[in-house]
Amino acid sequence: MDKTETKEKRPPVVVVMGHIDHGKSTLLDYIRSTKVVEKEAGGITQHMSAYEVEVDNPEKKNKEKITFLDTPGHESFQAIRARGAKVADIAILVVAADDGVKPQTLEALKCIKEEKIPFIVAINKIDKPDANVEKTKNNLAENEIYLEGLGGDVPFVEISAKKGQNIPELLELIILVAELENLEGNSNDLAEGVILESNLDPKKGIVATLVITNGTLKKGMFVVSEKSLAPLRIMEDFLGEKIEEASFSSPIRIIGWNQMPKVGAFFQTFEKKKEAEKSIASYKEPEEIQVVNQSNIGGEEKVTIPIVLKADTAGSLEALEHELKKLDNERINFKVVSSGIGTITENDVKSSISTEDKAVILGFNVKKDNSAEILANREGITIQQFDIIYKMTEWLKTDLAKLLPKIAVEEITGTAKVLKIFSQQKNSQIIGGRVEEGAMTNSEFRIKRRENIIGEGKVKELQSKKEKVGEVKEGIEFGANIESKISISVGDILEFFKISEQSVKI
Repeated sequence: MDKTETKEKRPPVVVVMGHIDHGKSTLLDYIRSTKVVEKEAGGITQHMSAYEVEVDNPEKKNKEKITFLDTPGHESFQAIRARGAKVADIAILVVAADDGVKPQTLEALKCIKEEKIPFIVAINKIDKPDANVEKTKNNLAENEIYLEGLGGDVPFVEISAKKGQNIPELLELIILVAELENLEGNSNDLAEGVILESNLDPKKGIVATLVITNGTLKKGMFVVSEKSLAPLRIMEDFLGEKIEEASFSSPIRIIGWNQMPKVGAFFQTFEKKKEAEKSIASYKEPEEIQVVNQSNIGGEEKVTIPIVLKADTAGSLEALEHELKKLDNERINFKVVSSGIGTITENDVKSSISTEDKAVILGFNVKKDNSAEILANREGITIQQFDIIYKMTEWLKTDLAKLLPKIAVEEITGTAKVLKIFSQQKNSQIIGGRVEEGAMTNSEFRIKRRENIIGEGKVKELQSKKEKVGEVKEGIEFGANIESKISISVGDILEFFKISEQSVKI
């Protein structure tokens, strides 16, 4: 198809965003009259999903299409939510009337503002006994979200997604905002858009969910996204029904890619295979910024934990990697040595065995095959499977810490100043002094002279007021028989310490 200048009105793509448990999926459930929430593990939408609905336009007395993007509320899926805002024309920011503005609400708002798209605030859960709409409005204003009629121009609707209250008004407002935006497309153009999700289906092969932002896609064409190619033989709508063509704003699934397309990548369409292959050949990977990984910070060795990651989709895989990066700190570093989509296999276990410290295998919404389990048990490889991402985080912080080697931690217990030398022999000296800080015990110490460490020693016997004691506290004078190869002098500082083994904190 040749490009023309013919422009047509196109349906809006609407992204639903907000804090976890504020009712995003419940809102879409009501609109689509389905039960997505009940099907999701833990009641959390953990993948971006796209849905197309028809709504009444009371002014024009016709039906109009809206494409909704349902983005996960959990903070680990920040990249997916940001990507949702990027392909959307309009955003709905859902805020619960019983909970108000939360960190992920502000994070979603930041995504919306960065992409410069109009948005509507849906104040949800107004049916709950503890709902306080006015307080929520004030809370929004405190966070620089100024609603219409309250000093701002952000349209809003008070709704109950659970009961369907004021949902028709919200849909009408979406249509109104879309008309004001004057959204247009050209159905004669070759289709282009964005990859929303990709995964490996055991029966179908590599499947990707796309949103068409312009043009038309027909069976027999070729879709290219960076280095990934799909001859368009099987195309499905969001319900899984096979279709022959699709146009702008439509969410579709394409089956039969030669390799996994990257989530968030741009796609374009070609009528001939040679043109598609030429596009792939001319594509250049963006240069990666080299990051220097310091394994020793502040003189303390970092513990590196090798990880093998397996997930059901590319979006989930990205989210897991994001979560692991958040857990890195000054003492611990998670290193993904291998990652992929689909079932945990024997090869994944072999990848774990090949690492120096036997990588932990983490699976998200995937199964493990029998050969993988047998080999893992034989080689002592840990495999953990999760269906909710925060459970993975909890496991890493608690159970994984028990599997890590203990680290030696030094603690300064006290300092003492040498005031007098009574006798000095080869390795034994009798001194007098005063505890300056903490406490002095029958333990090891360092000898500091003019701020420099010149040696070490150990207390063999400790006296205070001519009596043997086990400890002398701050401000009290003492006598001590010490063992050291260094001759101690008046004015030296003895720094007492103890070393204990502790688990690495994640």
